[in-house]
Amino acid sequence: MANDIISYREMCNRESSSLQRGMNFRLGGDYSVILMSVRPGAPYRDEIRDDGATLIYEGHDQKKGPNVPDPKKIDQPEMFPSGMPTENGKFHRAAQLAASGEQEPDLVRVYEKLRQGTWSYNGLFRMTNSWIENDGTRNVFKFQLELTDQEVAAPNRGPIRIGMGRLIPSWVKHEVFVRDQGKCAVCGAEDELHFDHILPFAKGGTSASPDNVQLLCARHNLEKRDKIL
Repeated sequence: MANDIISYREMCNRESSSLQRGMNFRLGGDYSVILMSVRPGAPYRDEIRDDGATLIYEGHDQKKGPNVPDPKKIDQPEMFPSGMPTENGKFHRAAQLAASGEQEPDLVRVYEKLRQGTWSYNGLFRMTNSWIENDGTRNVFKFQLELTDQEVAAPNRGPIRIGMGRLIPSWVKHEVFVRDQGKCAVCGAEDELHFDHILPFAKGGTSASPDNVQLLCARHNLEKRDKIL
């Protein structure tokens, strides 16, 4: 579910893919997968807005090579020399068709990097728009994604559902993860962790404050849910 904390291996197992790329167009057949980060030093300028309800995801650079010593000085590519679209191109075309109303927005599952080897599942989003902007040096792709409460089944997992507004902002996740030392706040377990609302979201609890968020292991998260009337 959204706000799960998982390892890179678990993430790959869920998607039945090695996830070597950050952008994976229609990897699940009826949905795409992106990997994002807003940590200091992240290679791309991803943004989380509206308390997590909107993501602005930056496209990816051309690979470094003999003819491309510094990809950050070259426009992000839409096409390969062969004329086939890059992942930027595939996502951009789908987003433009959605923005024009020619097709329904593509569904995108989003994973966010918390630290090396540790990720959080942010939920299922609708890709509603895209554009190209200049970052002062070159042109980059930007993709707009909006949180949805639809459900979709991953290859190694059943349907997942998330309510609007439940996504915990990145800065809150990072602060809570450091505060709780990457362990369950109840028993100290370090696996099967989940970001938990202390006062449940359904009862008016906020996602926007570290004071209302804690780390819980799967067992204690389940026990807490069972006690909520």
